[in-house]
This record gives sequence, structure tokens and C-alpha cells, in this order.
Amino acid sequence: MEIQSFAQLLIFSTFIGLVGWTITNQVGLTQLKIKTREDWLLDSTGLTIQGILIPLLQATLVYSLYQYLLPVQQGSLKISLVPTFIISFVIVDYLYYWNHRLLHTKLLWKVHQVHHTVTQMDVLGTSRNTLWTSLLIIYLWIHTLFIFLLADPTGYLLGVSLTSALDLWRHSRLIIPGNSRLYQLLSSWLILPQDHAWHHCSEIHNYNYGANLKIWDKLHRTYYESENLPSIIGITISLNLFQKLLFPFS
Repeated sequence: MEIQSFAQLLIFSTFIGLVGWTITNQVGLTQLKIKTREDWLLDSTGLTIQGILIPLLQATLVYSLYQYLLPVQQGSLKISLVPTFIISFVIVDYLYYWNHRLLHTKLLWKVHQVHHTVTQMDVLGTSRNTLWTSLLIIYLWIHTLFIFLLADPTGYLLGVSLTSALDLWRHSRLIIPGNSRLYQLLSSWLILPQDHAWHHCSEIHNYNYGANLKIWDKLHRTYYESENLPSIIGITISLNLFQKLLFPFS
């Protein structure tokens, strides 16, 4: 229970901190002022789905599904804290890399395209998506599976919370200056906001799919590097609000 509370606190404090920074930053505040009502609705709905409904779904229906399918495996994996953290932060990160690439294929792009309608990197747009897109993201299923199987999921939950906090930061404009020591320390291995901004760039396609680690993009030659933010972010799609929320097909 304590680790779950810590995980929730880390994610919530990261979100509040980034929103606070956005409000006090002149560029960020300007971005908020020019957001349309549709943008606000899409973003707030996405945050509600991802921050409240998905965790509830994981804790109830998905967890119950694993209890039904694997009745004797609950708590059967006796792994210590560090390896379970590595599973969460590294191995699941690699699975997500391919999951994300799949969402960019012709087969699933229409389901994912709404996420790419954000026109500025903005922490509020982190979870902008069609309402049921989360069902196609492995986090919903694999996080619940490992929490179900692990005798002590403490390390795994730490990895989940850190990944979620980094996801919020990655979608913000709080970039680390390229001439700083912190940038030199992190830029070789961690996906930074400027890296993910290029993923959302309308001029550069099919790069920077990773969530936590750059190694997957570098390994599969999908990494694009720049210390700066792109000048143009986001795509325009000819869908109405109903389609964006529920039926993203035209």
C-alpha cells in the first residue's frame, strides 16, 4: 500500500509541477490561452481516462481476468526489487517501443492519429487519444499481469510510476538546455522532451518511438537527434469531435 501511494504521489506531483511550470512560463501560458475548446475537451478527457479509468480497469476487470485465466499463478514470481524494476523500466519499455511502432502502421494509425493532433508540446496533451486507444497499448495488460504474478511488485511499481512521470515530462516544453551538464548526463540514454517533440513533428516521420530509453530507437535506426525543438508540431485531420473521441475513421 505504501509503494502504491508513493507511485501515485510521484505521478501526481510531476503532473502538478509541470502544469505549474507551464502557467508561470510565458510561452507555456500563451499556449494554454490559444487552446481551443475542442483541445481542452480532448485533453481533459484523455487525462481522465488515463489517470482514473484505466487504473480502475486494471485493478478490477483486467486483474479479475488474470485470476480467472491463471488461478494458481498469482504471486508465483519471487523476484527481488532491482530485477523487477528492470523488467518494468527496461524490458517493458522495449515492448512498448514495438507497440508504438505498430500504432504507426497503416493498420492502426487511424486509432493513434488523434494523439498527433497536438500542435504544441503540452503536458495536458500527454493522453490525448481516442477514448478506447488505451485498450491497444500494452501497459494496460502487461502491468496488470506482472502485478498479478509478482510476489512483491514493489520494484515493478516503481518502474511504472517513473515511466509515467517521464511520459508527462516528455510531452512538456520543459527542455534541458543542450549546454548543461544535466543534458550531457541524460541525453545519451534517456528520451528527452526535445526527442519526443521530433516524434510529433509534421516534417519528420517515423522516428523516436521510445518511451524511456533511446537504445531501442538507436538499435533499430529510428532515432532522430536534435538539441532543439522542431518549428512545426502536429498534424491536421478532417475529423469532427465525435470521431476524434470515439470513431477516428473517415
